[in-house]
Amino acid sequence: MTIDESVIAGLPKVVLHDHLDGGLRPTTIVELSAQVDHALPTRDPDELAAWFVRAASSGTLERYLETFGHTVAVMQTEAALRRVARESALDLAADGVVYAEQRYAPEQHLQRGLSLQQVVDAVQAGFTEGIAEAAEAGRSIRIGTLITAMRHGDRGDEIAALALANRDHGVVGFDIAGAEDGFAPSRFTSAFRLLAAANFPVTIHAGEAAGLESIAEAVHVGGASRLGHGVRIVEDIEIVRPDGDEPQVDAEAHLGLLAHWIRDHQVALELCPTSNVQTGAAGSTATHPITLLRDLGFAVTINTDNRLQSGTTVTREMSLLVHEAGWTLDDLKDATLTAAWNAFIHHDEREELVENVLLPAFAGPAAGRHRA
Repeated sequence: MTIDESVIAGLPKVVLHDHLDGGLRPTTIVELSAQVDHALPTRDPDELAAWFVRAASSGTLERYLETFGHTVAVMQTEAALRRVARESALDLAADGVVYAEQRYAPEQHLQRGLSLQQVVDAVQAGFTEGIAEAAEAGRSIRIGTLITAMRHGDRGDEIAALALANRDHGVVGFDIAGAEDGFAPSRFTSAFRLLAAANFPVTIHAGEAAGLESIAEAVHVGGASRLGHGVRIVEDIEIVRPDGDEPQVDAEAHLGLLAHWIRDHQVALELCPTSNVQTGAAGSTATHPITLLRDLGFAVTINTDNRLQSGTTVTREMSLLVHEAGWTLDDLKDATLTAAWNAFIHHDEREELVENVLLPAFAGPAAGRHRA
């Protein structure tokens, strides 16, 4: 039985991995670029949107990341940051997102003289405005901010201190991002120690372009409670079939020690199907490891990564999993609840989100366990 698209669109959603500088509206990029005299591939918003998706679909993380040269370039003033954050809150709310954690790297927004704190203040002001405007339109959303340090930079301690300084002003966690190969989490050991001493949550981009060693360092050196992507944990899982012609349901999964550790500790995986396909970390949504990992009992969550570069929304990611990978509404519910229980807000706040927002809403859809 096919799950109606409107049912998926109407579901409450939780997204844990969404980049602020990867979610700009094309019209906003065009308008802001004119103000700072930044050249774009095209000034037509529709053509620009298509260009971002094409450019990000090169098959490598490095090429994917090059597209951010255009978005970051137009996010260098308080007004621009405030606008982008406000619009992001509105766009997420319109997609049915009730809780989002948005991440960005303040060190990338200093080209026109802003201080790190001014960047954070501008973004938080934009989120506040967007949340209020969404509420006026009848949509409730809460946003927690993840402050990110760039892997290739040398400001880890400074950015960690910035996150801690704003923990009572909307910042809920710390992240490192950027090119994985050659920039291991161990480069930020002192920052992670500072955060651990302050009892502050950490998520780390790992297991996307780099493999198992990246994941191991993220959890054992960085103390990450969640993994940004983490899709390559499948490299530590061997699928053994008794006969080469047997279907996968007859196969056995043999987990390596790291895979066991990730599953045993239920380290949440911030999986981003479309983005993972674009960067070559997965072949297609139909064969994306998220389904195998779900079946094996890993803590999987569904995320957008960069809505602009992937031309996506949480609704679209869920729909692709339903129509291409056979997910059910119960599967979507489980992934959403997993995301909520792994949010970087306090336990009582997660409990309220689950009990008062998510469960009542999921009790309504009638498609249940039917597969597409």
